Amino acid sequence: MRRKAFRSALVAVTAATGLFAASSGTGYAADDPQYVEYSFAAGFLKGFFKAGEAPPGANDWNCRPTARHPEPVVLVHGTLENMNDIWRGASPLLANNGYCVYAFNHGGSSPTAPVQAVGHMADSAGALAAFVDRVRAATGAAEVDIVGHSQGGGPVPRYYLKNFPGAAGKVDKLIGINPSNHGTTLDGLTELGRALHALEPINDLLDDDYPSLVEQEVGSDFNRQLDAGGDTVPGVDYTVVATRFDEVVTPYTNAYLTAGPGASVRNIEVQDTCLLDGTDHLEAPYDPVTLTHVLNALDPSHPRKVPCQVVLPLTGPVVPTG
Repeated sequence: MRRKAFRSALVAVTAATGLFAASSGTGYAADDPQYVEYSFAAGFLKGFFKAGEAPPGANDWNCRPTARHPEPVVLVHGTLENMNDIWRGASPLLANNGYCVYAFNHGGSSPTAPVQAVGHMADSAGALAAFVDRVRAATGAAEVDIVGHSQGGGPVPRYYLKNFPGAAGKVDKLIGINPSNHGTTLDGLTELGRALHALEPINDLLDDDYPSLVEQEVGSDFNRQLDAGGDTVPGVDYTVVATRFDEVVTPYTNAYLTAGPGASVRNIEVQDTCLLDGTDHLEAPYDPVTLTHVLNALDPSHPRKVPCQVVLPLTGPVVPTG
């Protein structure tokens, strides 16, 4: 009875906020929602040591896309993260809204290692390519939508789209949450390292086991090659959702993209829609403001009102959501 009462209350609250929409016999129905986590700290603790498990709502290989949501959503995690510690907010939220959702690990020492996305990003792009093909084959969908965080929302899928033949025809939308599209100074540490002539020897040490960290530095060879010829490829719709309080991708505007021929780009700063939102780099994939922008980017024909509430770095909304 307690579980049923909680479920009924959750449905009532989420219906009032508009964060859950009914689904039509596919994915997870709104009357039986998956629990949505809005705190990075809580999600991290639940998922970090269970890296081999998909986050709630993801990897139902019997899911079939609906007419309203014809593209399955592929979630791509960022550096030092795994699929289960970073997507415990977005994955169930998307599933509750009727999407077929899929997540995977990439760039780790093994597929189940808690720390992922530290290998070469070109290799992670190859893993993404294989996973996209697997999702398309399982669901029968011609295209997928990609939602990614940090390197998973920027350089990895952009490398895939640019360098894998036919990739652009398999992706409808790329939505990056605080993506490291044009590298980071790590709050100026890389520039300080260069000035002290210490950056190169540090990078030599990192490049053995953590090459993705080096590849995401501003001015890296990887970034120069990726940006050559423009930020986008034709036929793909790009959305970037960034926070001005990003302490990892610095300056935070390095997340933004410039549209090239045949592509559309929308760059969103969450504080433009909610000044109360203090989300940082890690909280962003759990942030209700950011996640509403993601829902709107995935389904622009049915826009939702973006909520505004106090959101703290790492721990999330001051007033519980959902």
